[in-house]
Amino acid sequence: MNKKSAKLGLRAIFKKILQYFLQGLVVLAPIGITIWVVLALFNFVDDILPNILHVFLPDFMQKDGNGNLKKIPGLGFIVVIVIVLLVGRVSSSFIFSKLVNALDSFLENTPGVKFIYSSVKDFFEAFAGNKKKFDKPVLVNVDATNVWRVGFITQKNADHFEIIDHVVVYVPHSYAISGITYIVPRQNVRILNNITASEAMKFAVSGGVTDVGDQSAS
Repeated sequence: MNKKSAKLGLRAIFKKILQYFLQGLVVLAPIGITIWVVLALFNFVDDILPNILHVFLPDFMQKDGNGNLKKIPGLGFIVVIVIVLLVGRVSSSFIFSKLVNALDSFLENTPGVKFIYSSVKDFFEAFAGNKKKFDKPVLVNVDATNVWRVGFITQKNADHFEIIDHVVVYVPHSYAISGITYIVPRQNVRILNNITASEAMKFAVSGGVTDVGDQSAS
């Protein structure tokens, strides 16, 4: 084997190794990021929970040799799950709904807090609340002729902006929780009736990697 053939052979090997590395990264990255976010949330609760319990149950929480409160592994996870389940269970009750509405009204009218609270509230309700907004997937033309983005109609008209025959479209960014809101002419929007909103969102956020055709067929 001459030097040229050996060099080509090594290059092919390195190319194959790089291919395997990228394939492994594609598989592990979403799993790893998801696990990291979930663990970070529960670790945060685990860090603050001993101090909260110590205030109400000082005899229940023990301290280590350095005088620090001992953590109870997994307790934060259990507490978060229980709280979410309880809130979901009683959220439809009359008394609870009145309390939530009162707190909602207070936060909506508190200067400074109002902007943050209303923005976060509207964002989550747009995804999963009673005011779902991201349920009408579309293709929207905002850049150049025959260049389309995947988005969602959030307002059927823009009359409050004194713009006639326009709609409001939210376009999510790939591999991010951010996006851009566009106000575009109706003729620049194509309704997607052959895929669901979740499929459209996955396709947009994944950078077009998700195979919509396979999901539709399943």
